[in-house]
Amino acid sequence: MRLLRDINRLTLIAPFKIIDQSMDTMESLRAFLRVAELGSFTRAAETLGLPKASVSTAVQRLEASLGTQLLHRTTRRVQLTGDGAAFYQRSRDLLDDMDELHSMFQREHGQLRGRLRVDMSAGIARNFVIPALPAFLARHPQLEVEISGTDRRVDVVREGFDCVLRVGTLEDTSLVARPLGAFRIVSCASAEYLARRGMPTCLDDLAQHDLVHYVPTLGQRSPGFEYYDGQAYHLLPMRGPVTVNNGDGYLAAALAGLGIIQAPASPLRPYLDSGALIEVLAELAPEPMPVTLLHAQRRHLPQRVRAFMDWVAGVMAPHLQPLLQ
Repeated sequence: MRLLRDINRLTLIAPFKIIDQSMDTMESLRAFLRVAELGSFTRAAETLGLPKASVSTAVQRLEASLGTQLLHRTTRRVQLTGDGAAFYQRSRDLLDDMDELHSMFQREHGQLRGRLRVDMSAGIARNFVIPALPAFLARHPQLEVEISGTDRRVDVVREGFDCVLRVGTLEDTSLVARPLGAFRIVSCASAEYLARRGMPTCLDDLAQHDLVHYVPTLGQRSPGFEYYDGQAYHLLPMRGPVTVNNGDGYLAAALAGLGIIQAPASPLRPYLDSGALIEVLAELAPEPMPVTLLHAQRRHLPQRVRAFMDWVAGVMAPHLQPLLQ
């Protein structure tokens, strides 16, 4: 068995002992991997939910047990030594096999165990995933889920996420992508703003209007007002006194009457139905925005991650339209 061969490889390096009474061998290996991936004992401890001292002690005793230094430590960064790089890959393979072994029994008994770390925008978490989460956890009471709600593009591997849900066009990535569909995008503004500035009926009218600018990182240039003319998508530069870098601020700016926004229709549905926001120039709708689940390249994807991704895909399906080919 591959698992036994990996264990044998490790035992050829050095006799392996239990690292710490509070951490078994596999958890010690996980601690070492997180330090290596994040380049920091502090950040590794935070992602593992352990005291920094426990993580540091585990790595030190691991090095003592192996009789070699695995990490170069400086005041600014932690880096792998040559032996550490070789040990890292073998440890990664071993833990992947252990996860797969656990998954075999989880599939048989229908129970998911362990901790999941996932990232998605705060809006998707608040509007779709978290409201449906109680039913998922009721089916898997031994599973713990950590949800990071942020609009920034996290580093999946370095920050230790099992999977992420991203909205928008993907940059070149080594991650495994699972397309779920696309959000319909609407252009809209508050009823108060339109009463004050008028309802635009054509592109020329936008010269008399403000656009709330959204950029992932403040300081970047906003792309402008996106529209479809029946043949292609275009960007029209527009003025606007306010720029935000997260979805909550974007919605708040629109409700405050600061200008027009272009955002996914599904999260805005309550505001559109109540009349707080009103769609404009519907015939010039922007390009639908793809929604994708991503996870790191792994030989074996743990069953808990696979099951969570399948569940999230089902939660999001009613709110998405098929991707354009």
